[in-house]
Amino acid sequence: MRYALVSDIHANLPALEAVLRDIAARAAVDATYHLGDLVGYAPWPNEVIEMLSATGIPGVAGNYDSTVATDYKHCGCHYEDPRQEELSHVSYAWTRAHVSPRAKRFLGGLPFRIDLRPNGGHVAGPTVTLVHGNQTLNTVYVHRDRPDAFLEKMGASLGARAGDVVCFGHTHVPWHRVVHGIHYVNTGSVGRPKDGDWRAGYVVVDITANDVAAEVVRVEYDVEAAARAIITSELPDDFAYDLRRGGAKQSAAAPASTPGGGP
Repeated sequence: MRYALVSDIHANLPALEAVLRDIAARAAVDATYHLGDLVGYAPWPNEVIEMLSATGIPGVAGNYDSTVATDYKHCGCHYEDPRQEELSHVSYAWTRAHVSPRAKRFLGGLPFRIDLRPNGGHVAGPTVTLVHGNQTLNTVYVHRDRPDAFLEKMGASLGARAGDVVCFGHTHVPWHRVVHGIHYVNTGSVGRPKDGDWRAGYVVVDITANDVAAEVVRVEYDVEAAARAIITSELPDDFAYDLRRGGAKQSAAAPASTPGGGP
């Protein structure tokens, strides 16, 4: 069974369109799921939700989705500095003002967790669990530097056993680790990567009788169209620069990771 997992689209419609085209062109992808954070930071929240709804792609609620749906006081995001916090509040206010009632209902109807049984549940086999953050909150960041003990606790709380797969997003950086036979897969970000690579990202999880493989896929898209749309909207221009640099600090961004080799 092969699952395509997309996460942290963040209202970036051109990135989502490119990823879905790439998934459709792949052989033997059995199902596609999203892991939340459909909105925020880019100007297409309603269009992204309409596309996921029209294509019938199910998924879980990210922190941005559940806070927008419930009109919470903030998005539940983590800030690295005061400027980032300021910009995040602007994004959240813009998104709440522009999301349609229909889209808001869609966000409010997303579940916190999805469990998949590739073998149908009537025979022994792995469980694939989808969440956005961790087993308790969709605001918890499960970074790649989390110790094994943290992942062990996460897996135990989810009821995971050896051979199972726990998938999540939220950090915008993809990775895969095995702890005591349980696979932990971070799916990265479609619309707002933070690993210095501007290309849209998603993960294909391939479950066979003997193994689990997680392939990180990167897809080029018209990042300049997305950046221009942000700049011409009321959203901060900083979000456009972040897209072009793949979330990396400007001094650390490699020229090859920037579209066209520019700044």
